[in-house]
Amino acid sequence: MDALITSATVVALAEIGDKTQILSMVLAGRWRRPIPILLGILVATLANHLPAALIGAEVASVFDATVFRWVTAMSFVAMAIWILVPDRADDVDRPPRGGVFVATVFAFFVAEMGDKTQLATVALGSRFRDVFEVATGTTIGMMLANVPAVLMGGTLMRRLDGRYVRPGTAVVFVGLAVFTLV
Repeated sequence: MDALITSATVVALAEIGDKTQILSMVLAGRWRRPIPILLGILVATLANHLPAALIGAEVASVFDATVFRWVTAMSFVAMAIWILVPDRADDVDRPPRGGVFVATVFAFFVAEMGDKTQLATVALGSRFRDVFEVATGTTIGMMLANVPAVLMGGTLMRRLDGRYVRPGTAVVFVGLAVFTLV
């Protein structure tokens, strides 16, 4: 259960103000169809985070435990530093022929490739070595951050103060690094 709760918490915090959360608001503002957008985010997140958690768990099994613990801790520190850099939303103009759902899956999947939350999922997969719980947790975290973004659109971003959210999230990642080493 630790893997699930930690994964959900870390990714929910990391997603606040992230480009994929901004993308969620852009999609919601443009198409005003929350159900297909939310389902698209869910499918794209699972398609990204399940393999990421698997890669993390597999890589963890190859390395010596002490070396891998240090590599994992340093990846959390790198994530803490990276989280402090603001993201910009990629421009999304029109849905493809498949409609809002397909457009959301495609846009979100592409935006999530190499994103902080996907890389955090790899690190969490290596830390906990439980692919199902990590992927489920990170997906829950993504949905916790993106459901309000889709339902409340731009209003949410105007109320969140990025000066506090990003540093707070960075502290969580540093805490995970320390926890990994201890």
